[in-house]
Amino acid sequence: MTLSATAVAVTLITVASFTLAGLLQASRRTISLEDYMVNRNSVGTPMALATIVASAMGAWILFSPPEVGATSGMAGIVGYCIGQATPAALFAFMGTRMRFLMPRGHSLNEYVLHRFGQAMYRLTLGIVVFYMVVYMVAELTAIAKAVELMAGVPLWLTALLVMAAVFAYTLVGGLAATIFTDAIQFAVIVPLLLLSFGIAVFALGGWGNAIAPVAQTAPELLTLSNGPGIKFGATLVIAVIAAEMFNQTNWQRIYACKTDTVVRRSFLGSFLVILPMLLMAGLLGIVAMHFGFNDDRAFFSLIQALALPGWVSMAVLVLVLALVMSSLDSLLNGIASVFTTDLLRLFPEKSSSGILRITRLLTVVVGIPAILIAARGYNVLYLFLLADLVCAGALFPVLFGLYSRRLTGTMAFWSAVAAIAVGALFFPRPDFSAWNGLPFAGDLLVSFAAPIVVSTLICLGWIQLKASQGKTEAFDFGILSRDIRAYGESDRPSSDRLTNIQGS
Repeated sequence: MTLSATAVAVTLITVASFTLAGLLQASRRTISLEDYMVNRNSVGTPMALATIVASAMGAWILFSPPEVGATSGMAGIVGYCIGQATPAALFAFMGTRMRFLMPRGHSLNEYVLHRFGQAMYRLTLGIVVFYMVVYMVAELTAIAKAVELMAGVPLWLTALLVMAAVFAYTLVGGLAATIFTDAIQFAVIVPLLLLSFGIAVFALGGWGNAIAPVAQTAPELLTLSNGPGIKFGATLVIAVIAAEMFNQTNWQRIYACKTDTVVRRSFLGSFLVILPMLLMAGLLGIVAMHFGFNDDRAFFSLIQALALPGWVSMAVLVLVLALVMSSLDSLLNGIASVFTTDLLRLFPEKSSSGILRITRLLTVVVGIPAILIAARGYNVLYLFLLADLVCAGALFPVLFGLYSRRLTGTMAFWSAVAAIAVGALFFPRPDFSAWNGLPFAGDLLVSFAAPIVVSTLICLGWIQLKASQGKTEAFDFGILSRDIRAYGESDRPSSDRLTNIQGS
């Protein structure tokens, strides 16, 4: 059997195995709408840690960090590590705050609706869906590129196969099935990533020999004082932190954890696990630079260039599939959950089971375009940066609203809109060139820092202005616990109550 045929066989077996595991878990009990969305207070620390890491570590870890390592070196890698791991630490604290304020909640956009009203809710809903769809497209693009590189399979075919498999168990089992498969995939991902790193370094004669050519030809990649690398690293810190706070899969897991203690332990633990994983992936990108590989396929090009045994390539393929499926199922379930509030309002007479059927249909509707876009093979890193931009604009008002009673929906909405617009002025084209003649146009750091600064200044300045005029409004946080109910026939929010909130 040729290597390509073996790769196809390994792909089919791996995908089928994870799908079967998810379906078996889903068959254990009847799934309610509440279970499908949040699987509330059911997961202990070990399982929570596994699902948080597995859902966060998509196939992008083998594409984006190596590309950053090959182009920005150690400074860029450190920035990426900080940016990706820090949200886990933030969720350890903001997650418990959300559980305290909104104990029967389900999603970030649900909190925004009741906290800020209709305008900010719609903006946040658009941001969350946009980010998660781009994330999904990036994951499908990543696995499609990997299989194409290793087995010559067309991009669209791999994207269709993987998405269909994830649909199969996610639509049936919801978050419970997703968390169960995440735990299995976590047990596959960590050892295979360590194995890939170890074999690559060993094949090059040890770490000293692996980086020796890089030290001679591009020594700036190996130092933390590399100016461009520091700048790009700082950009990634802002961009990734902003985006992950709008990732609904994280908020779902906050409610799936049994207690606040489990939330803190699992998210802080994932912080410690994610850091070394990203570091290893980025270091392989630096090594790949010696062979002239500096795009988003640097990791896979390095594995091929080393002429390693075929089983190593197959192990890498299994690793990529586990990474992709662990994030895709979470994203599909997360996207489904953000629409539920609107579905309950639009169909007030429907039962929870009826709403669940519509939710599953919407999940498929969202997933199909992702397959079509993934078949185009866009650059994975740019896709993420584009989604990160809109998240950065709304980051401060959304999170500040968890603590400030004086921040109103009007303040939050217009500060976010202004911030996103300012960031777009500086954001580059896909080739990372400027699209206008403004100073700093095309500068990624400015395009991500500006929205944070602008939204913060507008919010704080507006609050101070209102206070000076004696027009301060104080939000009653008790609304979040009184008005938000678990999904069910008897205690679901009425359509009148939701209409009143959205009209506020």
